[in-house]
Amino acid sequence: MKQLCIILAVCGFVTVVSAQGKNELQKHYEAFYKQMKVQGDVRGVIDALTHLDVLAPTQARKDTIAYFYVSEGQYVQALNTIGVESNTSNSDLNIEVRAIALKSLNHTEKAVENYEVLFARNPNAYLAYEIADLRIQLNDLQGAKKKIEYGLANAKPDMMRAFYETQQPYETSLRAAFTYLQALVIYNEDPNANVETAIATLNRALALDPNFNLAKISKEALLRKPQE
Repeated sequence: MKQLCIILAVCGFVTVVSAQGKNELQKHYEAFYKQMKVQGDVRGVIDALTHLDVLAPTQARKDTIAYFYVSEGQYVQALNTIGVESNTSNSDLNIEVRAIALKSLNHTEKAVENYEVLFARNPNAYLAYEIADLRIQLNDLQGAKKKIEYGLANAKPDMMRAFYETQQPYETSLRAAFTYLQALVIYNEDPNANVETAIATLNRALALDPNFNLAKISKEALLRKPQE
């Protein structure tokens, strides 16, 4: 009986020490996390959050880790953290991160599914653009048209969209960007018959923003087409 009491006492002591150790570790990594944020060290932030998630797992923390992975262009790591499949209980951040990662890894259909979930929760012109662009890639021209119509109706004059096809990234008005997508849809509906209409639509995009490089390139390609 005395031996049993000693064993129980030792077990209780180990449990207390273990709990104290875990608490100390959490405090350490919380402080480490704050310091890494101050220093702007994203790799350090990810490491700190990962340790905290091992000690006290939460979905919100996993979503944040995945967000930082995406911000660093580590899309596979982001998906490994939150998973490829989504469900209705996922946070907006979780779904947005998954959509960006899947799009960047060329999993276009899966990316569209997640963007559509976000759009259903909070419709806006920026999401409409992402969905329309991806649906054109999937040759879902009717689906793209619906989002382009929404975007043209809801894009404000001060809304901008970034483009990266040049060495120096640039921004153009979101309305011009939607008009460019409209030209792509028109052309893809009938590449032989719709060249002039697509060029006219690109001219409308360039009227909105004369410096819209991607629209210029597309127009020049279409102007050369009859000579090919």
